Amino acid sequence: MNSSYTNIPSEHCRYVYTGEISITEETVQVLLPAANLLQLSDVKEACSDFLKLQLHPSNCLGIRAFADLHGCMDLLTSADLFIQFQFAEVVEGEEFLSLTAQQVAILISSDKLTVPSEEKVFECVLSWVNHEQESRKEFVPMLMEHVRLPLLSQEYLVHRVDDEPLLRLSPKCKDFLIEALKFHLLRGEQKATFTSPRTKPRQPVGLPKVLLVVGGQAPKAIRCVESYDFKEERWRLLSDMPTRRCRAGLAVVMGKVYAVGGFNGSLRVKTVDVFDPQTGKWSSAAPMNARRSTLGVSVLNNRIYSVGGFDGSTGLNSAEMFDPQTSEWVNIASMSTRRSSVGVGVVNGKLFAVGGYDGASRQCLSTVECYDQEADVWTTVAEMSARRSGAGVGVLDNLLYAVGGHDGPIVRKSVEVYDCSTNSWKSVADMATCRRNAGKPL
Repeated sequence: MNSSYTNIPSEHCRYVYTGEISITEETVQVLLPAANLLQLSDVKEACSDFLKLQLHPSNCLGIRAFADLHGCMDLLTSADLFIQFQFAEVVEGEEFLSLTAQQVAILISSDKLTVPSEEKVFECVLSWVNHEQESRKEFVPMLMEHVRLPLLSQEYLVHRVDDEPLLRLSPKCKDFLIEALKFHLLRGEQKATFTSPRTKPRQPVGLPKVLLVVGGQAPKAIRCVESYDFKEERWRLLSDMPTRRCRAGLAVVMGKVYAVGGFNGSLRVKTVDVFDPQTGKWSSAAPMNARRSTLGVSVLNNRIYSVGGFDGSTGLNSAEMFDPQTSEWVNIASMSTRRSSVGVGVVNGKLFAVGGYDGASRQCLSTVECYDQEADVWTTVAEMSARRSGAGVGVLDNLLYAVGGHDGPIVRKSVEVYDCSTNSWKSVADMATCRRNAGKPL
């Protein structure tokens, strides 16, 4: 017996008499089962907490199995969250290659995986099969059922998936590929009604939910970033952004936070900073094609859309899209109207630009435009009942809300809601306070 294990009984005795115990990487795998057997719940909890701190992409699957075996539900939940968040690294390790087919299926079927794209899921399945191809190739159809092929690019489907020998041998896999290619032929509204578990985008769970406050004016543009932990009810300072910015747009894509454009105190900027909660660090991403402050930013199909804004001399009607997979900004169709201080929201796969300020005519706007990403075209939809620049815009239950805003000197407390199905706005209850440029998490 390993000498480090011979002291396990004495460790439990020491705990009974002193309330203290020494837990190490060498002893925890014996201490926890023994604590379970002896019903020493505090020791079991301490071992569980110790193992949470040891979670790493190279060992998290093993720790999860250990937690499941010994009924450590809190540790099991922590391991599951870690695996989902670190999926891209977990599948590169030896533990992943040792999983059973059923375990792989359960893992890749999760809606909560954090992946740069569905390509990672597809490639990890092939890696697992090829590790022991003769005994595992029979599981390919069962596993591919959980890979969301319609979310892959058409080019990748044609040049990578269709050329994969392991899939060519399976009629069922061929059906999955045909389904994906058919999905790509549909227009935006048709895609929304296409019913298949493989067309549903994954929704990464990320880290525990916190409120992030990024940059701003105090009284000049600042780099400071703070987060509020709802569970602990406290604020924490995070790493500063690389650059000062206020009047910026914020977006969260695949677990990372993007601060887009804004004003640095001297100039309107086109730079983009990105925060990785996993490392706690900021880095610079590709800059936009245009300088934009008071812009509208939203996320559609894991891509960031930057709409309108002010470049320092004029309001903008241009818009652009950032794809994290290619790290490039691409110009999209321009709106019919210049819009700074514009609100944006996504409903049913369409991007809406709501109100704003037209610098050319010096008018606050009541007009609204809708962007179809498939056709790359903006269309005008029903106007709001009031002009609103700097309105808070959010989406709830497939309804688009416009909250407050201003029309010149008039700051509003009114709220109205847009229903896509009827192409109409209706007024709802006023707020108690007039406000513009308000936050609006939904």
